[in-house]
Amino acid sequence: MEIVGLPYLRNKLAVHQSRVNLRYKQYAMKHVDQQPGITIPAAARYQYRSVLGWCAKGVDSLADRLVFREFDNDNFDVNEIFQANNPDVFFDSAILSALIASCSFIYISKGSDGDVKLQVIEASNATGVIDPITGLLTEGYAVLERDKYDHATLEAYFLPDRTDYHYTDGRADFSLPNPVGHPLLVPVIHRPDAVRPFGRSRITRAGMYYQSYAKRTLERSDITAEFYSFPQKYVVGLSNDAEPLDAWKATISSMLQFNSDEEGNSPKLGQFSTASMSPFTEQLRTAAAGFAGETGLTMDDLGFVSDNPSSVEAIKAAHENLRLAGRKAQRSLGSGLLNVAYIAACLRDDFQYNRKQFALTVPMWEPLFEADASTLGLVGDGAIKINQAVPGFFDAGVIRDLTGVKGAEDDGRGHSAEPAEDNQQSV
Repeated sequence: MEIVGLPYLRNKLAVHQSRVNLRYKQYAMKHVDQQPGITIPAAARYQYRSVLGWCAKGVDSLADRLVFREFDNDNFDVNEIFQANNPDVFFDSAILSALIASCSFIYISKGSDGDVKLQVIEASNATGVIDPITGLLTEGYAVLERDKYDHATLEAYFLPDRTDYHYTDGRADFSLPNPVGHPLLVPVIHRPDAVRPFGRSRITRAGMYYQSYAKRTLERSDITAEFYSFPQKYVVGLSNDAEPLDAWKATISSMLQFNSDEEGNSPKLGQFSTASMSPFTEQLRTAAAGFAGETGLTMDDLGFVSDNPSSVEAIKAAHENLRLAGRKAQRSLGSGLLNVAYIAACLRDDFQYNRKQFALTVPMWEPLFEADASTLGLVGDGAIKINQAVPGFFDAGVIRDLTGVKGAEDDGRGHSAEPAEDNQQSV
């Protein structure tokens, strides 16, 4: 493919950076919505500004269930590379960034000791030109360092044969050779398609609308609650010679005295009817229902707790859309992580492996829903009956994929840890 050049990639990152930053602000609950209103003054709206974390809940509810286990059929020992790069933090960071911004990037380098280093770079600091067939980049660009004013001080331009480093603070630029044959910047993409090759964010426009709608409802509810707590009162029939009434005293006093005038007329007290809070509750439930339908969550997940507690099977049934979204995320993110393993193995060995050699290496994930005692019993009964019909159909690896439980004699990959001699004797 034709090289587009560094200036093009800089402009491309500048175009998409605002979109990514918006998603991160929504996730961090720091985005301030511009909410014009026809009844509430701007000062009162600012004073009662609401904060809601539904977008963060929509991301975390899926990210917390995507637990990467390892690569099966690891013919190139790529699991060792990930084990040396703090996998508990690395995988969670890469997956979370991909769900928020639609993709994340993995910067692969080799340290002075020869070990391969993996660094997660969010989509607001990296971009590139993607090959739609392999999912790898033909060239990439990333901002590796920024100053306190958020200006780039170190940029990296990734090419198949080298990586160029550019300093913007006067330091000398330099280049490093790349023996891999592919740029050392690999995207990990969530839900890519032909129209959006860099994927789609978990924080959708519809989800942001429902959250903004709920925030407006909470602001109106807070302002109305002030009038609900202290209803407006009025007095009619006061004499013109009467002393002015202290509004605060009239509000908090339990006893007020009004004398009749010379003609024997006495004032009449009244109170305006207060607005009901029920419409706001219904509006909030409507917004929650729309957001839950958009993200595959339930009303329980958003704080509207049902009366009857749900079992694990009932939770699975209620989260069917979330389960399907998790399966799709596992397939797309697993493909990106396999590309990371491929490039990292090439860099470690200083050899350009053929990509099809990694076709047998399979990313393995933990089950989206943890198994309880009832599920273990059902799986065990089903495994016994199926193995009676088809001997050996269910083994330790299949059971672990269904339940997430590692057996006592399981080496972590679904294989027995017993010596070969013992296995032959038992047969």
